[in-house]
Amino acid sequence: MRETQIGRLRERLILEASERMSKPRTFVQFAGMREADEMLNDVDGYPHAFVVACIMDRQMKAERVWRIPYDLKHRLGSFRFSDLANLSLHELEKAMKHPTPLHRFPDTMARNVHSAVRRIASQYQCDASAIWADSPSSATIVRRFLEFAGVGQKIATMAANILVRDLRVPVSDRYSIDISVDVQVRRVFSRMGFVPDDASEEYIAYRARELHPEYPGIFDLILWELGRTVCRSKQPVCDKCHWCDLCAYAAKVDARYEWGKLETGRC
Repeated sequence: MRETQIGRLRERLILEASERMSKPRTFVQFAGMREADEMLNDVDGYPHAFVVACIMDRQMKAERVWRIPYDLKHRLGSFRFSDLANLSLHELEKAMKHPTPLHRFPDTMARNVHSAVRRIASQYQCDASAIWADSPSSATIVRRFLEFAGVGQKIATMAANILVRDLRVPVSDRYSIDISVDVQVRRVFSRMGFVPDDASEEYIAYRARELHPEYPGIFDLILWELGRTVCRSKQPVCDKCHWCDLCAYAAKVDARYEWGKLETGRC
């Protein structure tokens, strides 16, 4: 019975994600601030802003991290790539820290961004969009992001997924775009019944590959959104989740509620 529900849940998740991607590209709200989001959506004019934001996306609220390129633009007076390439590491560290730190780890992020700018200049002729130009394979995009300092598998696959799913960058395949395992994705994937509560990141990634090998990362955004809204770590709102009819966690909640009524004599 549970395997049947898992199969139906898998199909519904894939269908909803596919329907989203079949619609025309829309303006992506990365930071929730119009001016900052305009920079990040402009992957032709400011492709390096997207790369910088991806590199910094760790251990902070997502919206705050994705605003950093815009904040740096105002502190530095420009975010044109030619101007960034002329900055010393000291100048970048100062901009990251004063008057207030832009990141939880301003020195580390300054070094990573400084390194990234030099890599874009030397390997991509000062144009970060060359990382994903000419419809490369998904493995190529992920591998290229992994070559940047401070970028691991989670950030690399997240970057590739956003480019393909949200910014509609053409690629030759989606096989290597894995699910990006953060706290939200882990919680929802587990509660739905796809993986054990204590599953490792590798286990979760391979489970997503098993469920949809053509594009494992297709589950990512829906799970992340659910984790931040109704499927919260404390007091999840199961009755407002349209996946609850097939969700293992919701079924347990219902069972406990029914048992409680029997225990107290209610009907």
